[in-house]
Amino acid sequence: MLDRRIRTPAILNSELLRRRKGSIIDCGCVWDDHMIDDCVIESAGPEKLLILPHRSLPRYAPQELIDRALPRSGLFSGTSEPSHSHCNCATGEVVHPMQTAAPEKHDLYVIGAAALLENQARLLADTVIKLKNNTSPDTALYAPALATPENLAVLIYLGVDLVDDTAAIIKGYQDRYLTRDGEKPVDRLREFPCACEVCTKIGTPEQLRGMAGPERARLIARHNIIKLDEELRLVRECILDGVLRDYVEKQCRSLPYLTAVIRLLDQEHTYLEERTPTMRKNTLIANTAESQNRVEVTRFAERVLSRFAPPDLSDTNTLVILPCSARKPYSYSKSHAKFIDALSGYRRQVHEIILTSPLGVVPRELETIYPAAHYDIAVTGQWGLDETAWVASCLRRYLEKHAYENIIAHVSGGFAEVCRTVEQDLGTRITYSAINGRSPLAEDSLARMREAVVSGVSLQPAKSRAELKSRKKTFRLRTARAIADYQFGHGVGEQLIPDHAQIKSSRSGYWIFVDGARIASSSGYGTISLTLAGAALMPPDIYRVRIDDFLPKGSVLAPGVIEADPQIRQMDEVIVQGSMAIGVGRAQMSGPEMVGSSRGLAVDLRAVEEA
Repeated sequence: MLDRRIRTPAILNSELLRRRKGSIIDCGCVWDDHMIDDCVIESAGPEKLLILPHRSLPRYAPQELIDRALPRSGLFSGTSEPSHSHCNCATGEVVHPMQTAAPEKHDLYVIGAAALLENQARLLADTVIKLKNNTSPDTALYAPALATPENLAVLIYLGVDLVDDTAAIIKGYQDRYLTRDGEKPVDRLREFPCACEVCTKIGTPEQLRGMAGPERARLIARHNIIKLDEELRLVRECILDGVLRDYVEKQCRSLPYLTAVIRLLDQEHTYLEERTPTMRKNTLIANTAESQNRVEVTRFAERVLSRFAPPDLSDTNTLVILPCSARKPYSYSKSHAKFIDALSGYRRQVHEIILTSPLGVVPRELETIYPAAHYDIAVTGQWGLDETAWVASCLRRYLEKHAYENIIAHVSGGFAEVCRTVEQDLGTRITYSAINGRSPLAEDSLARMREAVVSGVSLQPAKSRAELKSRKKTFRLRTARAIADYQFGHGVGEQLIPDHAQIKSSRSGYWIFVDGARIASSSGYGTISLTLAGAALMPPDIYRVRIDDFLPKGSVLAPGVIEADPQIRQMDEVIVQGSMAIGVGRAQMSGPEMVGSSRGLAVDLRAVEEA
């Protein structure tokens, strides 16, 4: 829409804004109709974005003044219509943090008095969340005079799309030298921790302090702008790599209020969950206390509880609890190879779950699912109180829902502490097979686990080759169904993958066939990708995107979406359906975003055919 494409997140040039020379033109602050510069408004062509006239108000202005609408009639050709109704360009509105009325529909929203939100963690988080929840998902949010290299990543993660260099310039004229890790007064600098063009040219802080005030301020401001731009480039790379959250958990440590913002944001689970992809291509790094509150972690724990069902407990009535391993999936690790060997002949008669921080409980069937096979943590052998409490709560809820006759915990250390806590809370009995003081990998501990399993299972180990082959097929079907349930909802697995389905595998993955037709295949994230034949077997009311009357070619854009399942999240497998076409692909937006957006890619189609 603009004469100069703005790739968000972006930093706006405050000088261009002041001179009204950029792609975004600010009409400015006004208090009466006659103060509005009609020439500025009328000169904005279709290639510009116009921030409509507004009143600049302090944070604690009287509420009646904040909520009083600015009269904008008669601004275009003597009309009595609202000012922007006859504007032939994109528009923006300034919204005060304390404003109670919902904003009108625009392309850009500007947080009024944004600079006063610095160090106000709750107000900053509440302001952004309220605006994002009450505006279209394809509109931009601008926080002026607030961004520094130190807080930029947190602002963008919070939901801000546009910032400017105003704060960086002001800090320069206050003799504040900005870095990614904070700011320092120039008179305390011993050497420049930066090799930018400004610092390299000046040489030393002593030389900088010896300059005249205006020249010194100009140079410091220039350095600050460079550092802000460098941080933006880094944040963009983090977004493209899918690791912005990992970076934010490191960056928020520099200021207490930034850490508070992240913790408050994590409490707004619905806001974050709707905007967080179900899969990422990078490893989830869980190195901080905030990591266990990540959407990927809480979503996995919730789906294990609500969507996963263990095998029929009348046949498989023994649960074996195992510790996690450094290598993922766990079955590929040396430790789990020993566990599997010790359970040889009985694995189809027991059910295995893995305890891990921060994910909690990972059923063996879901060990290849993101993030169970795609996370890494710092291992010290010592568990924190929060860590123990979270994993214990996951195990407690799992055992409350699924009543196993026998529970064997082959764990030690923090894992054993978790099990004992849950055992006491539920009043159930757990058999601990790892010998006290010995590793679960010790030969005597492994032998003790096998003995506990043999005495606990209700069936004898399979003897015949035919029975072994049948149980192997059953286990593979069970795993595929569990993955389908995790993706689409409890019960979908049995409908999609009947008993007579065949699963063929190789080193590169597996394929599922029903009546000779391939219905699905494995993806790189441990999930399954549907074919058109598989789409026909899916329930009619879930993970579907209904489109208008057209035959899409390669992708579906948001304007073509009529309805979408609200539980769809970015990267979910979805079925696209319309009067002229049916297709399968991967969502690039959440369901609510598809419906609420008037632009953008909604679904990346993998296969499509005429209906």
